[in-house]
Amino acid sequence: MNSLPTAVFLDRDGTIIEDVHYLASPEGVKLIVGAAEAVARINAALIPVVVVTNQSGIGRGLFTVEDYQRITERFEKLLAERGARIDASYHCPHRPEEGCDCRKPGTLLYRRAARDQPGIDLARSLYIGDRLHDVEPGLALGGQGVLVPSLETPREEIETAERRARVAPSLGTAVDWYLCTN
Repeated sequence: MNSLPTAVFLDRDGTIIEDVHYLASPEGVKLIVGAAEAVARINAALIPVVVVTNQSGIGRGLFTVEDYQRITERFEKLLAERGARIDASYHCPHRPEEGCDCRKPGTLLYRRAARDQPGIDLARSLYIGDRLHDVEPGLALGGQGVLVPSLETPREEIETAERRARVAPSLGTAVDWYLCTN
């Protein structure tokens, strides 16, 4: 069976909260059913939960870093109300055309998290998200990737993930695959 990962890297929008495209207000934060419970199970296993998210709305001028921080506070409060927590969070504020290394599928933010958080081995970590660019960093770093498709996930990304990684029907299922030790 699988050994426990040293960290679980999660995408935010479309994986833990509903993706409303360029979320600019804390009032728009809505947890996906079962996501908080899945995060709480990771927490109970004493595995760090790290959110890595592309937030090009900042670079596009659609919302500010302060807006993003307020949304993050609301997101973390909703999780805490259900007994779950995020141990660290990293975001890329750049637009896709800027070509930065921190925008997924780039690996800079993951490498930064491993530097900042003791005990994270990127090759022994789990990478979960609703888009292929959420899973690809894990594959590039030698870890395990799981795509949890949302209504926004293109069919070709699901097909690619079926060949290169794993596809789960929910975040809870993906987490359970890697937390079960029997």
